[in-house]
Amino acid sequence: MRGPEERAAFREFVRRHHPDVGGDPEEFVAGLTRFRRDSAAPQSDVDRYDAPVSFVQRAGGVAGMVEVVRRWRRRRREPPRVR
Repeated sequence: MRGPEERAAFREFVRRHHPDVGGDPEEFVAGLTRFRRDSAAPQSDVDRYDAPVSFVQRAGGVAGMVEVVRRWRRRRREPPRVR
């Protein structure tokens, strides 16, 4: 994750070199590539599969159905998430 200084430097670069405000498009693309390369953490395919696996046991039968109905009614009463 980027720190505040790195984010501020990126925003300043974009303000100064964006083509919409008169910057050079090639320089802008090169700078974006540099920022993306520097901020990307090296990650191998093996790292993706090293996380522990966790299983969640949910209630089944009548208790499971009661929980489903409760969740449905609770969500129905909430305001919509999209405006």
